Amino acid sequence: MKFLLAQINPVVGDLEGNAKKILCTASKASKTSADLVLTPELSLWGYPANDLFLKKNLIKNQYQILDQLAFDINKKYGNLGITVGIAEIINDSFFPNLYNSIALLERGEWKIIARKIILPTYEVFDEKRYFRSEEKVSVLTKEINNKTWRLGFTICEDLWVNKNIEGRGIHKKNPIFDLKEKKIDILVNLSASPYTFKKLELRSKVSSFAAQYLKVPLIYVNQIGANDNLIFDGNSFILDKHGSKIKQLKSFSEDLASWDIGQTKPQKNKFEKSEMSSIFDALVLGVRDYAQKCGFKTALIGLSGGIDSALVSVIATAALGSNNIYCVSMPSKWSSSHSKSDAKDLARRLKINFNSIPIENLMSSFEESFLNTISFEMAEITNQNIQSRIRGTLLMALANQEKHLLLSTGNKSELAVGYCTLYGDMNGGLSVIGDLYKTNVFKLCNWLDSEDSINHRKSYMLDTNIDLIGENILTKAPSAELGPDQLDTDSLPPYSILDNILKGIIEEKKDLLQLEKDGNKKDLILKIISLIKKAEFKRKQAPPILKLSSQSLGSDWRVPIAITY
Repeated sequence: MKFLLAQINPVVGDLEGNAKKILCTASKASKTSADLVLTPELSLWGYPANDLFLKKNLIKNQYQILDQLAFDINKKYGNLGITVGIAEIINDSFFPNLYNSIALLERGEWKIIARKIILPTYEVFDEKRYFRSEEKVSVLTKEINNKTWRLGFTICEDLWVNKNIEGRGIHKKNPIFDLKEKKIDILVNLSASPYTFKKLELRSKVSSFAAQYLKVPLIYVNQIGANDNLIFDGNSFILDKHGSKIKQLKSFSEDLASWDIGQTKPQKNKFEKSEMSSIFDALVLGVRDYAQKCGFKTALIGLSGGIDSALVSVIATAALGSNNIYCVSMPSKWSSSHSKSDAKDLARRLKINFNSIPIENLMSSFEESFLNTISFEMAEITNQNIQSRIRGTLLMALANQEKHLLLSTGNKSELAVGYCTLYGDMNGGLSVIGDLYKTNVFKLCNWLDSEDSINHRKSYMLDTNIDLIGENILTKAPSAELGPDQLDTDSLPPYSILDNILKGIIEEKKDLLQLEKDGNKKDLILKIISLIKKAEFKRKQAPPILKLSSQSLGSDWRVPIAITY
């Protein structure tokens, strides 16, 4: 039996476009004499479609598109079978009234062959809002070349049932255990599993456990592409019955691969990547897909001469091309000469469009207007915020006029403690590095300027003969330059200390005692907790944050604003 793994990048809600993409995979399958094409979870919709599932007209259109797709496959490619992820309607009076299902299209018709059992409701997931859980496992029987094959189908989370690996506890149902008595020949998992740090390692472990437990090969097909704040890395693979990898598909790229169930010789993994390269690839894909799927061709960045805006500029250049990146330096009277020159030099190295708009006169106009009309003299923090908001207003004006996507350049450390200005540097359509702590920003930038990144830079047509970030930017003390000789450490502890405490609070959910046991001072911990709480109203108004960690400060951070604890 021969499979074609179709690791595709659907556009959320584009049912017709996604159907055409699925149909295109059939051409490759036909050329390789495949018996069955496998596409990811909810491949007709794109993941996550969220409240689009509540639109009755889309559900109705889905069935018409499925009928046409089944007809077209049969007409062009005969008896080829293709699995398609759909939202199956349940005809009763209860809500939710959908299953997260897999349809098999063959011989001009389609039928449901699997429904998702375990519906995640953690992090960014909220599937119980839209779907009901299936009660029983799914097995497809297929007759191929006078042999009967029994295929066990699972959908994404149905595979994540080992509490010793994935750590979320015991589910009421365990599809992998239930499949044991079904005596299947192969296990298939169709997924839309977003990228996070170490996710590939966890996927490999839970999949290897399932293959070894059932003593059958496993095919894992994952969506790629970025949809809003989520980035899907692909990395589909095939394991033998011992849990060892036979085949690996590309990371962060559409890919097709054929496989015959009789082929068990391991393929040399050509796609091995370091953590830094994976983070960079994820962010590039996040920016590229967000821009393309939202209809933007160009991006705008406020370039300060600091490390955050430098990193975002490199990512944006890799994603959209240097000709499509527009950067603006907006120096004030407090901006150092090296920051002005560093911004200009970075733009030159990246070959991106660059302009400078000094804001000193605008700042003076604000100060005079307040004094002359209401005798209001701006205090230090108000003065600093006005500078940031002037810059934010200029950037938004340029973005509106030229139809640029404005990219926000703040990092996770700043966003966590509120070291950012609402309607100022927080302006933008997408927060690129809002899930990277400052210490990780430095790590990624150091990697970009190292020899380890040479092949990556080549693949994105970035200059390999020079440092992209540059020593000046890498070695200067972090500063927002909103006051005379201002440094971030005037208000915050060193980022090496701050980020360690933030990670403990945000990702690891540690309490005060646990953080103290880690060697942190109580007064500092309490200060940081207070800053996190006070900044909540800002985060609720932040642009979408590309998710990289198990706990970003975006849609998966659901902390109220008005709280006491």
